[in-house]
Amino acid sequence: MRTIVIAGALLMTGAFGQPAPRTWRFTCDYYNQDIKGNLMNRQRYSALYTRGLPGDMVRWNDVTLATANGWSGDFGPPQKQEFMDGFGYPRAEAANMTGPDFFHGFPPMAMQQRNLVWDTHMIEGFAADLDRLKLNTPYHVPDTAEVSLGGAGTFHHHDLQLVLSGASERNGEKCALIDYRALFNTLEGKGPGFALVGRSDYWGQIWVSLATKQVEYATLYEEVTGELTLPNMDKPMNISVVRVGTFEPVQK
Repeated sequence: MRTIVIAGALLMTGAFGQPAPRTWRFTCDYYNQDIKGNLMNRQRYSALYTRGLPGDMVRWNDVTLATANGWSGDFGPPQKQEFMDGFGYPRAEAANMTGPDFFHGFPPMAMQQRNLVWDTHMIEGFAADLDRLKLNTPYHVPDTAEVSLGGAGTFHHHDLQLVLSGASERNGEKCALIDYRALFNTLEGKGPGFALVGRSDYWGQIWVSLATKQVEYATLYEEVTGELTLPNMDKPMNISVVRVGTFEPVQK
């Protein structure tokens, strides 16, 4: 059974100067469990994201999915997600990524693959808010109460906060360290063959270069609990899904 998880935040703010193409790898592990914490499976989604291409394009490549059945042990062979390989768009069109037509060619159930795109835009959007932040003072992000999920439901924020926590270093770059969190959010997912009603809590950290304002590293943690309904079910199934993600450059 595939557990459906809807992305956390979508933030359409900020712009980055980009003198040359640069590539990051986004890796996100899903721990799919029942409400009692019994593991059903683990999934690892991995992808390369390149920004700064001609025409201010971004592109996704080398997108794979690997699965494991236990808490420990290796994942199985990565399976190429061919429908997403080469997926690209002008960054100016990123504001449309919550609409139903943005992910043309994606299977309706490919929500985790959409999450890769949404979460990357979220992380870069948070980094672009660096100049708004004051040390150790929460910044409450406005206008994020409800986010459309590309025709597959809605995500309702409770209180999305960014905090400038201090200074650090990554990849030889002096960085600002941003903490972000959004707790007690609710979501309603719907699509061919599934319905999900639940709650999301997500948080993480972002290392932003003080010199270039680019992301040098980021983490993402999210737990979704809810009621999942699939075809031929007499009643909804209670689920708990934990996501652990890392976003880091592979080309500089």
